[in-house]
Amino acid sequence: MNRRTITTASVAGIGVAALALAGCTSTAPSDGDSDVSTLQKIQDEGSITLAIASEQPYSWVDESGEPTGATIAMHKQIFSALGVDNIEVEEVAWDNLIPGLNAGRWDAVSAGMSITPDRCAEAAFSDPEIMYTTTLAVPKGNPDGLTDLDSVLATDGDVKLAVQSGAIEDGYVESLGGYDNIIQVDTISSGIENIQAGRADALALTAVSLDWMTKDMDDVETTGPFVQEIDGVKQIGAGATVFRPADSELLDAYNEELANITGDEQSYLDLVEPFGFSAENLPPADLTTEQLCAGDLEDFQ
Repeated sequence: MNRRTITTASVAGIGVAALALAGCTSTAPSDGDSDVSTLQKIQDEGSITLAIASEQPYSWVDESGEPTGATIAMHKQIFSALGVDNIEVEEVAWDNLIPGLNAGRWDAVSAGMSITPDRCAEAAFSDPEIMYTTTLAVPKGNPDGLTDLDSVLATDGDVKLAVQSGAIEDGYVESLGGYDNIIQVDTISSGIENIQAGRADALALTAVSLDWMTKDMDDVETTGPFVQEIDGVKQIGAGATVFRPADSELLDAYNEELANITGDEQSYLDLVEPFGFSAENLPPADLTTEQLCAGDLEDFQ
């Protein structure tokens, strides 16, 4: 894993007393003082460590060594408002994001991770931050005429599909009954490389990621965004920041600042539009983490 550091603009006058919120006080696993919450710890230290999966355009480290992306932009503003001026970033394999969080290796996950019932059983998610759809990356010209995961499954194994291990698209395939001709990749770059080398015929991932990564490529294209249906239910994709279940104080403080961004469309766009996101990615006001954790998607069909 690699660690990078970014410094946010400090916000004067914000102290712990001003951020005291209702809820239980959590303890940072790495802190020996059992009376110190993670929120208290990061404010005292002026620093927070975030894990990222290096998925563009959510969060990654650019060629100059600086962390960047839509979730990083939001986190700079939010944690600055919480009095935390320094952000350290760990680049982590997707499958290790939540296990490492719960082991205390980092304080939160900044990866646009989709809110799902299975993940909610292991970690605590912020309010929804980014809505997304799915797409397929395919060789230029889309020789197999693919449109969505159903079209892949309809080939009866003739198409080799790449999915990122642990990503929601991996779960979609499993929920659709599985697929025999599939390869697991660790990163989006690896998936695209498999297509370019002819080792895979398609890669399933979020549309904004694949559109961003393939926009300047002359040998790979995307098939267009779609919302996957499973058992007749459209799968609503909403990403959020991930915290330890015990860190309710930090989560509440985070959500309070997040609402200042998602509650104003222009404020939201100012942060995420440079990374290919639009007003369509702004979560609807009536969509809650509780609904997504419960798998209650009927109201959004």
